[in-house]
Amino acid sequence: MADTAVSGFAEGFAEGVPCWVDAQLSDVEAGKRFYGELFGWTFDEGEGPQAGRYAQAYSEGRAVAALAPKRDGRMPTVWNVYFATPDAYALARRIKHEGGQLVREPMPVGTAGTLALAADPEGAVFGLWQAGTHPGFGKRGEPDSFCWTEVYSRDKDLVDPFYESVFGYGGTDLADAGDDFRTWSPAGTAPGPDTAIGGRSLVAGKFPAEMPAHFLIYFNVTDCDAVAATARRLGGRLRAEPFDIPYGRMAVITDDQGAVFAVLQDPEP
Repeated sequence: MADTAVSGFAEGFAEGVPCWVDAQLSDVEAGKRFYGELFGWTFDEGEGPQAGRYAQAYSEGRAVAALAPKRDGRMPTVWNVYFATPDAYALARRIKHEGGQLVREPMPVGTAGTLALAADPEGAVFGLWQAGTHPGFGKRGEPDSFCWTEVYSRDKDLVDPFYESVFGYGGTDLADAGDDFRTWSPAGTAPGPDTAIGGRSLVAGKFPAEMPAHFLIYFNVTDCDAVAATARRLGGRLRAEPFDIPYGRMAVITDDQGAVFAVLQDPEP
C-alpha cells in the first residue's frame, strides 16, 4: 500500500472485510495501459518514497486498486486481496496460532497503515491491512471496481476452520452447491448472502493438480462479454469464456502479463 491522502477513499472496514487489492506486475506502465483501457481507470503515482512505483487506480475519482512492480522477477504475477484489521500484529499472531504462515511480518508503510502478507494452511496468500491515512476502497461493488473474492482450496476441513477462527467469519454452504462452495460473513453479522463478503470454493477435479490454492478477485462490470473481448484485444487471454451463474454473468481473464482475475456482470432485473 502506498502513502496517500484520504481524498477518494471510503471510511474504515470491519475486520475480515476485503478493503484493497493490488496487482504485482513486471511492467507497471504496461499494466496502466491494459487496465486503463479495460476498466477506464486513471492512475496517480501517490506521494512519498514509493512515488513513481506504486500506481493507484481510480474510477470516477474514487480509489479502486493499485498496480505494483514486482521486487523480484521470481515472484508471481498476481492480484492480491487485503483484509481489514484494527491490529495487524494481533491478527498475525492468530494466523500463526491457527496453522497459517506469515509471508511478510507486519510492517508500517509510512502513515498509510500497516501491511502484512499471510498464507493459509494450504498456501493461499492474502494480505492484511491496518488502515492509517489509507482506509482502502473508495468505490466497490459498482462497475469497474472490486466486488468479490474467493479462495480456491482442496481441503475444506482444513481451510474453513482456519478462516472462521482467524476472522470470526460465519459460514454458509450454498444450497445448490453442497459443500463445494461456502460464503463467509463478518463476525457480528447474520451469515447469509446479504452479508457475505467472500467465500471458499473447492477445486478438486476442476483444475490441474499442480494448481496451488489461491484467491481469485472479481471486478464488477456492466457488460461481461464486451470486457472479455476487450481483454483479448489488449493481449489478455480468457481462462474461462463468459458464462452465466445464479449471480450474473462472469468470465475469468489473464491479463497481458499473466495476472488472473474475474469479471462479473450483475444479473438482469
